[in-house]
Amino acid sequence: MHFYYLARMMAKGDIIAHLSQDARLRAVIDSTEMHNWTGGGSVYSDLLGSIISQQISVRAAATIQERFLNLFDNRYPHVEQVLAFDEEKLRSVGLSRQKASYIRNIAEFFKQENLIDYDWSPHQDEEIIKLLTQIKGVGQWTVEMILMFTLNRPDILPLDDLGIRQAMIKLYNVEEIGRTLKPRLQEIAEPWRPYRTYACKYLWKWKDQ
Repeated sequence: MHFYYLARMMAKGDIIAHLSQDARLRAVIDSTEMHNWTGGGSVYSDLLGSIISQQISVRAAATIQERFLNLFDNRYPHVEQVLAFDEEKLRSVGLSRQKASYIRNIAEFFKQENLIDYDWSPHQDEEIIKLLTQIKGVGQWTVEMILMFTLNRPDILPLDDLGIRQAMIKLYNVEEIGRTLKPRLQEIAEPWRPYRTYACKYLWKWKDQ
């Protein structure tokens, strides 16, 4: 067995062992098969994809994404090409005026900050959130998804995600509401550190089942 693969499997075992110390989460892990353990990709292109998919169905998002990519050489949205298109050209693939504006905002920001093919590894999670949420149209939840699924950061807890909140409320019989809800969920998730990302991936999968 390749050493790298073996090391990853051992790490996965360590993560599951740690999270399984929470009895309720252990029941979720035992009943849920996790295939997509890690992700990967480009922060730039995944941000664009996130904007395209916001507030529409998966099917509609896939259709618009396909049309969007077909606008570009090699089906890659190079920054210079995105910025060369006017808003109407971007809207022609099915994007709203607002989404077309946000996509141009991302391209302009990545060009100005020289972030294409950037090495994000030296940066802490909060640094990346602070940087990318400067882009109009990109909120904290969007950057948290990038951290979890593109950059494979292990300890993200996206409490603005409705699915995570619903899953935790159900699993832990949470009664708090309003301003007291988030602190209670943070308290529940504290023992999951430093692997809250993986706990959340299990919770999403469990809820969908």
